Amino acid sequence: MAAFSFTVPFTRLAVGGLHPLFIGSGRAVLAAVLAAGALALTRQRPPRGVHWVRLAVVAGGIVVGFPLLTSFALSSVPASHGAVVIALLPAATATMAVLRGRERPPLAFWLVTGVGAVAAIAFASAQSGGFGQLHWTDLLLFGAVVAAAIGYAEGGLLARELGAWQTVSWALVLASPLMVFLMALSMSQQPPSATPVEWAAFAYLGVVSMFLGFFAWYHGLAIGPMAQVGQVQLIQPVLSICWAGLLLGEHLAWTTIIGGLAVVLCAGLAVRARLSPSPSSMPRRAEPAVPAR
Repeated sequence: MAAFSFTVPFTRLAVGGLHPLFIGSGRAVLAAVLAAGALALTRQRPPRGVHWVRLAVVAGGIVVGFPLLTSFALSSVPASHGAVVIALLPAATATMAVLRGRERPPLAFWLVTGVGAVAAIAFASAQSGGFGQLHWTDLLLFGAVVAAAIGYAEGGLLARELGAWQTVSWALVLASPLMVFLMALSMSQQPPSATPVEWAAFAYLGVVSMFLGFFAWYHGLAIGPMAQVGQVQLIQPVLSICWAGLLLGEHLAWTTIIGGLAVVLCAGLAVRARLSPSPSSMPRRAEPAVPAR
C-alpha cells in the first residue's frame, strides 16, 4: 500500500505534461516489457484453458480499466479529490471477494458499504458544485474503483494457482497488444513531451504501481482471506492525501479531510462486519452424550 499510495499523486503529476491516454497505456506497456522479461528468464509455463479467461478479467481491471480511467479523471481533479473517491476500494474489493467466493456476509456489511458509497458520492457531488451534481471525472473514478476491485478479487484467487507475480505478469502480457495500440494512437495524435520530473512520475507508475507493487499485493491476497488483507488498503487514501499536500502542494480543505475519514471509516466497518462470523456460521456446541441404559 505504501507503493500504491503514490499512484494517484504521481498520475496527477504526470498528466501535467503527458496525455492521459499515453499515461494509461504507456505505463502498462512499460510494465509488460518487464513482465515478459521476468517470465522468459524464469522459464514460466504459459497458463492453460480457463486461466486465460480469468487473466483477461484481471487485465481488464488492473491493466486497462483502472490506469486509463484514473489518468483521464486526474487530468481535471486534484489528487486529494481522487484519493477520497478511491477510498471506496477496500469495501469494493471485499464486496467482489464476497460475490466471487459465493459467501454470505451479514446484513451489517451491506449497510455500512452502502453508507460508505453514499459518503463518497456526497463528497464528490459537493466538490462538483453541489449535492446531486456529479462531474464526469467522478464517474470515471467510481468506474476505476469497480475495475480495480474486480481485478484485485479475481487476481487474488488466481494467484493461489499461478503465483502472485506470475498472475500480474501474464495479465500484462495478455493486455499488451491492446495497450501498445493505444499508446501508438496517443503518440500519433500528440507526441509525448514532458519535464524530467513528469517522466520520472510516469516511470514510477509503470515500474512500481503497475508491476512491482503487485508482487506483494497479490501474494497477500492469495494468503487471504482477501477481505481481511483488504484492510491494509485503508492506509492508501490517507497516505495519498498526505502526498498530494506534501509533493504537489495541494490545499487540503476540511471537506477533503472529513470526506476521506468518513469513507475510510465506513470501509473499515464494512470489512470488520464482513469478518465477523454470523450466528449461523458459528460452530454449535456439542450436546453432552446421554449414557445408554
